[in-house]
Amino acid sequence: MKIAFVGKGGSGKTTLSSLFIRHLAAEGAPVVAVDADINQHLGAALGLDETVAAVLPAMGEHLRLIKDYLRGANPRIASADTMIKTTPPGEGSRLLRVQEDNPVYDACARPVELDGGAVRLMVTGPFTDADLGVACYHSKTGAVELCLNHLVDGPGEYVVVDMTAGSDSFASGMFTRFDMTFLVAEPTRKGVSVYRQYKEYARDFGVALKVVGNKVQGPDDLDFLRAEVGDDLLVTVGHSDWVRAMEKGHPPRFTALEESNRLALRTLREAADATYERRDWERYTRQMVQFHLKNAQSWGNERTGADLAAQVDLGFVLGESVTAGA
Repeated sequence: MKIAFVGKGGSGKTTLSSLFIRHLAAEGAPVVAVDADINQHLGAALGLDETVAAVLPAMGEHLRLIKDYLRGANPRIASADTMIKTTPPGEGSRLLRVQEDNPVYDACARPVELDGGAVRLMVTGPFTDADLGVACYHSKTGAVELCLNHLVDGPGEYVVVDMTAGSDSFASGMFTRFDMTFLVAEPTRKGVSVYRQYKEYARDFGVALKVVGNKVQGPDDLDFLRAEVGDDLLVTVGHSDWVRAMEKGHPPRFTALEESNRLALRTLREAADATYERRDWERYTRQMVQFHLKNAQSWGNERTGADLAAQVDLGFVLGESVTAGA
């Protein structure tokens, strides 16, 4: 299952995504965790020392390797130079799976040991001095989008992406790549404003969206969220001494997390798992192609000097039964 955590900056999005990742790992589920936020904090939230988190391999620095591997023997893609972030897979492309070893994971993923298990962590990487003033952050997340386009996952497997804050996610088609999107909202007007934006933008794309109320301190906060987001409110999370200790760098065993918050995490997993039966690989592939054609016409053709519409394999539908190319 592909799961995104989104929300306003400071809403607790990264904290909630890290707790969910820990919950999955504790239950023995295979997990690939991806930090796609402009502020790279997921590694630290998963317990990595900040000096270790700072030197994790950035996916953007291995973009050439990612393109070369995913292109495989696809005859519609002449070279890695003509691949852009939206390039869809076709016959001959190599695909990624959660529980495999491949050159992309070798270069970009690092294991993180957690209570009861381990996860693979991948990061987009922070801005560098060379990026300042000349690059937008979406140039960093292009590697994530390309990998998601070529990812085939099944039930009981999880890819959890900590997305960039606010509605910036809509600057690319990546917001349609997920089975479930959890929007973390505080019980404030600013907290729910991002929800309204996300709901409006995602309305025509079949995005499964549920709200996780965070920093809820009492009945008034709960009533406010219910009034503002209605049935999209899935669960709420309150104060956590465990999280406070984690943020100080000294988390206890994960089994010590408050029972109410453990139940909330279980609810998140159940909601994500329930979307599996509603998967529509044809729609998923069609949306991928639509965003690719849009990007090709807007900037891709000019930048690469190629007709990127020719990369589309009209007979190809991504799905669990598809085998990877040579």
